[in-house]
Amino acid sequence: MNDNAIFDRGSEQSIMHRKLDHNFYQNTDVVQVAKQLLGKYLVTDFDGSYCSGIITEVEAYRAPDDKACHAYNNRRTKRTEIMFWPGGVAYVYLCYGIHHLFNVVTGDPDMAHAVLIRAVEAQEGLEVMENRRGMSAKRPQLSAGPGVMSKAMGITTNWTGQSLVEAGSPIWIEDRGLVVGEEHIGESTRIGVDYAEECALWPWRFFLKDSKWVSRFKPPKLKPSSP
Repeated sequence: MNDNAIFDRGSEQSIMHRKLDHNFYQNTDVVQVAKQLLGKYLVTDFDGSYCSGIITEVEAYRAPDDKACHAYNNRRTKRTEIMFWPGGVAYVYLCYGIHHLFNVVTGDPDMAHAVLIRAVEAQEGLEVMENRRGMSAKRPQLSAGPGVMSKAMGITTNWTGQSLVEAGSPIWIEDRGLVVGEEHIGESTRIGVDYAEECALWPWRFFLKDSKWVSRFKPPKLKPSSP
């Protein structure tokens, strides 16, 4: 990625490696939070295996009206209960029984808003990420896509409910002074939510336009409405 084409550097004195705090995550506008996560660094440190990557692609989900959201209509289950916690915790679920998908819970208690982190550009801990994925860290396929991203970063459902702000947490997100201008943010409908009827058309997937580290996009295929 060409940083100069996408990012403006913030003040090194005020924003070097600043962990995002509760105030960031408890913003009640999940779409705004999703966009603001672009350019931030997702960091994991499991048993001394430190890895980081620049967030390049996200999707926003919002209860109770979003039919693509697991907590649509404020549905509370053992799995979705974490989405109703105050913003600043991880929501990790298993997709197709294989892929561990990492989400950031946002908003106030009982709002059930979340941002799915779909891709990162690998930065640190490349050898660890290569071993986890069995491929070169130079290839975007290493961490472009929510399932492979979680695998590369070492995130599994064992960490659902984990705080992203507490001291000592092995998962967190940092602001390292990279500022993404609106002109560099692309948007589209979300991926794999064709079942969500009219909500499948919401343009709530956001990504860095000039980055190769993003998922391949396929427009939703919606069933025709009944007469």
